[in-house]
Amino acid sequence: MANKRNKRKKYDNVRLMFQDEAGFGRITDPASCWAPPKKRPTVPFLRVREYKNIYGAVSPIDGEFFYMVLDKCDSEHMTRFLAGLSKRYHNEVILLCLDRASYHKSKTLVVPSNIRLFHLPSCTPEMNPVEVLWREIRKIGFKNKIFDSLQCVIDKFNEVINSMPNSDVISITCWDWIANISPA
Repeated sequence: MANKRNKRKKYDNVRLMFQDEAGFGRITDPASCWAPPKKRPTVPFLRVREYKNIYGAVSPIDGEFFYMVLDKCDSEHMTRFLAGLSKRYHNEVILLCLDRASYHKSKTLVVPSNIRLFHLPSCTPEMNPVEVLWREIRKIGFKNKIFDSLQCVIDKFNEVINSMPNSDVISITCWDWIANISPA
């Protein structure tokens, strides 16, 4: 028994993260905007069904955000995301909270040794702070915009998330019940 304990890798830290996927694409989502009095605003509109899935994980305590742009939402792509997340935080144990999508619980899902999955209760997106972060990213960079290509969508996403300081991510995602979780 002692030999098994000695062979386990030691980690420097434990990191709480929340994970979700979101589709970003070329379908315009019209939103309210300013216009002069008694003038109806003109908003560009486009219905091109091209999109990419962005897998993201946020650490509300310090505002770290890891993401990958992938083609599909399935266990193969989720495995790729988890491998990338594990590599990025290789010296830490990651407690990853996520929803109950079928590919999050698939038998073919490969979970790296430094990641522990915890599923949120069914039908509770309001418990996942990444959902609010997605909404904020859409509001900042995608409101009433038309994109010439899917690459322009990804470029805009990168621009928005890279311009967002960790302090903003913390203010959006570090809710009281998360901030008050104390280590055991």
